[in-house]
Amino acid sequence: MAKATDDSIDIGKLYGYDHRLSEAKDKSQHKEDYECILAAANGSVKARQLAAMLIPKFFKYFPQISEQALDQYLYLCEDDELGVRVQAIRGLPLFCKDTPEHLSKIVDILAQLLVTGEIVERDAVNKALMSLLRQDTRTSLTALFKHVGSTEERGAEEPSTWENVREKVLGFIKEKVFPLKAELLKPQEEMERHIVNLVKQNLQDVTADEFKMFVGFLKSLSLFGQNASAEHVQELVEIIEGQADLDAIFDGSDVDHIERFISCLRTALPLFVRGASSSKFINYLSKQIVPIFDKLPEKWTLDLLKTLAECSLYATPQDSRQFLPSVVQLLKKYMVRRKIEEMNFTYIECLLYAFHHLAYKTPNATNSLCGYKIVTGQPSDRLGEDFSEQFKDFTERLSTIEDLTRSMIKKLTQGMDDQNKAMKAAKTEEEKDDIKTQKQSATSGLKSCNNILAMAQALHSKSPSFIGDQKINLSWKELAKPSVLPTAAAAGQKRTAAAVNGVNTSAMKKGRGAGGFQNQLLNKAFEGLSSGGRGGRNRGWQGRGRGRGLR
Repeated sequence: MAKATDDSIDIGKLYGYDHRLSEAKDKSQHKEDYECILAAANGSVKARQLAAMLIPKFFKYFPQISEQALDQYLYLCEDDELGVRVQAIRGLPLFCKDTPEHLSKIVDILAQLLVTGEIVERDAVNKALMSLLRQDTRTSLTALFKHVGSTEERGAEEPSTWENVREKVLGFIKEKVFPLKAELLKPQEEMERHIVNLVKQNLQDVTADEFKMFVGFLKSLSLFGQNASAEHVQELVEIIEGQADLDAIFDGSDVDHIERFISCLRTALPLFVRGASSSKFINYLSKQIVPIFDKLPEKWTLDLLKTLAECSLYATPQDSRQFLPSVVQLLKKYMVRRKIEEMNFTYIECLLYAFHHLAYKTPNATNSLCGYKIVTGQPSDRLGEDFSEQFKDFTERLSTIEDLTRSMIKKLTQGMDDQNKAMKAAKTEEEKDDIKTQKQSATSGLKSCNNILAMAQALHSKSPSFIGDQKINLSWKELAKPSVLPTAAAAGQKRTAAAVNGVNTSAMKKGRGAGGFQNQLLNKAFEGLSSGGRGGRNRGWQGRGRGRGLR
């Protein structure tokens, strides 16, 4: 009873302070009343709740003790009682209503409170942050992004605490800020530029998924939208180039850098279509990656070749001339001369595709590389020199891969017939699913083989016509229209995980018995990289020591 009486006395006093301050014409003369309200933050639960309402109410009248008031209020935000904490969090935006100079600090506090596990508390934090974002978007965003990038001043907090805050802030930005960009980013051009600068400043320490999130958001802005200027599209590519770390010496054993490069190049491809320069990526491939290709982890070689093939469409004539010798050298490495040797068909598909597109832009460069006799009237034609040995070697290799490819098509087709029979005999869903997967793998393999034949057959002439358009649809890409190749009619089927793998002729040497042939063929033909392609990985680009803190 005595405790209840004491609580009533404390509450009564607080209402008295509130009344005197509210009625006073010059509230600054009642500093002692405000200090008593601050002291109530150490009182009973009800007193603390009431103090959480009154401290921000009169905050602006006592600038000389503003730091003391904020510090005392922070204790209420971390109170043991949920009701006190929620009331305090709801009052935080009120500190900025008439004293906006405190907005950055209040946003910083709220950002750190995002880690709360209580739903009602987290909801209060979200609403408070949104209130401040609507009051001053620029300042609020700047304060939020301080928790995204690396910082050297991490205080005494544990790294896990900093990282947890960072994760929650990123989630808030993604789920609450980005969807409201049309409302918040006004005036549009000025505020879009501001948030672009914030993103650029904080990309030095992000994971793959975070980078994709930011680039996806940037693409949604009018600055980089479909009607964006060439200058802005190029700016976005330069952001991606910075993330790919193209100024660093390439280390073939650095899996993180390999994955980063592949992901960034794939992200940049749609921007090359819009006219942005691919030169920096092409030159990095040419000078840093292709020369050490045989030393790279096998897990990544196919993904690298696929990105090489796709970006070859956008190489300039000058870049093509510099890059072509490396591609030809790598192509010859995988274009076997003897039919008993193993051959990875998807490797060949990638390299032939790149060869065609690069050679199309600098055709006479193939004279010395492959022994062709293409006349452009330039000294670089080198028509007076004898490159007949190069032509003989290149065309013999072409003939060999064509024979191997036709043989593989025959094996795959026969195997699909066997699968159709096996499907009828299958009794369980597991057996049927396994057979479906094998059939999809065979379909992808057939498409790869058909592409190889179409590209190889065009190269036997002394003056071949190189394919410079997108008539050839790469085997791992879905078709927007039916294939122009009758033999690849099944290529439009939905791409599966197996579709990203290479076809290997060693499979033709095993499993020739009727029963186990197809399983052994496809397991070998599509082994090793089932997680590759465009499926997207959730790992990689690990953070380099991020840190966040509370006060």
